[in-house]
Amino acid sequence: MNPSIVSGDHDAFVSGNDEKAKAAVVDIMENWYGWKTVIDLGDITTARGTEQLMPIWIRLWTVYGDANFNFKIVRDRTKIT
Repeated sequence: MNPSIVSGDHDAFVSGNDEKAKAAVVDIMENWYGWKTVIDLGDITTARGTEQLMPIWIRLWTVYGDANFNFKIVRDRTKIT
């Protein structure tokens, strides 16, 4: 939960149906733990997408030999209309 464990810029994700609760979670992540980028994926059904990160995360763990890494989402803003 502590983003400073991993160096560099990386992201966290949230999903949920209760907007007020989700906003409270984002507030805690940003203000208590120091996350700079928390991406709101939408309702609870979007949590299935983050669950699918687990297989690649486990593979990366075996490659790196520890779990101190995370994901960063990068967008090409020149393509946004």
